[in-house]
Amino acid sequence: MSQKLIDALNKDREDELSAIVQYMKHHYEGEGMESPEIIDIEKDIAIAEMRHAEKLGERINYLGGIPTKKVSPIAEGGDLKKMIQDDLAKENAAIRQYKEHIKLAMEEGDPTTRLMLEEILKEEEDHANTWETVLEVKK
Repeated sequence: MSQKLIDALNKDREDELSAIVQYMKHHYEGEGMESPEIIDIEKDIAIAEMRHAEKLGERINYLGGIPTKKVSPIAEGGDLKKMIQDDLAKENAAIRQYKEHIKLAMEEGDPTTRLMLEEILKEEEDHANTWETVLEVKK
């Protein structure tokens, strides 16, 4: 497989590792009237992001690469609403990036990686929908 695809998967993994840390921080730090339900969602999504990072690491290893341990930037601070807005922004960025990397996997003739990325993309879209619902975002 191409180094270009391995690099793309490692970028995805960096962002997933970042999402894990961000979601767990928000799980610990979220406060306010709505926080009990919201922080449970934060924890559940953190666990989903852990599964994504694991899948990516396994695929990178299979393709002959070395899974990154780097973490992309984490949004910190603010009230519960800002945390959720930061989470939604991270999900939307992931959605855009996964769509690009799905195209790359297709160009590289790697249907297994494409399918894995499509499965992760679906979950990221579900996460974004959750935060849009909580924030009452109109489309």
